[in-house]
Amino acid sequence: MKVISIKPDTLRKEAPGRPEKRVIWNLPNALTILRIMAIPVIVLLLFSPGKVTSFIASMIFLFAAITDGLDGYIARRQNIVTTLGKFLDPLADKLLVITSLIMLIHLGRVPAWIVAIIAGREMAVTGLRAIAINEGIIISASQLGKYKTLLQVIATTTLICHYPYYSIDFHNVGMISLWAALVLTVWSGLEYFRGFFRQWGELPKMVDKKKELV
Repeated sequence: MKVISIKPDTLRKEAPGRPEKRVIWNLPNALTILRIMAIPVIVLLLFSPGKVTSFIASMIFLFAAITDGLDGYIARRQNIVTTLGKFLDPLADKLLVITSLIMLIHLGRVPAWIVAIIAGREMAVTGLRAIAINEGIIISASQLGKYKTLLQVIATTTLICHYPYYSIDFHNVGMISLWAALVLTVWSGLEYFRGFFRQWGELPKMVDKKKELV
């Protein structure tokens, strides 16, 4: 058997449709990286949880959370969705919320068990999503998940702020929002698992139908 050596340059010339390089850095990915970079800043500010530092940390968190919706909107509108973005975007969201909530446990502003449930749900769904992708199962984001994320952002922002402003007790507002977020976090997680196992059970039937058609 004769072995033919082909240079990479030759392959590039023979495949004109092949892109020269993959685009990694773009505006949506830059916003995602910015969101990740905001996490250590929030952590440092909460090591000195005065009224001013708490307010600044809450504003940084809120700005970072807003970029979550912004980067997704830009990526879809300009059709610049990348593999790196698909990986980093949900990771950045979870790191931002969970890290901030963990810091609030240290400050005695949130119960540890609530944070444990939220963090456990996020890790479980992330693991299940990886399995779903590997099995070719597509589970679209539900409205429950979107409301859950919104309530988590409201709760975390107000709990970081903590101190009263203009006669508004931001800590109480945050705790009410956190309880609501906890309910939707568990509920949406159960819905995600139910959707996964429903489609998982339908996979053998789909395979059998394809075999019959062949």
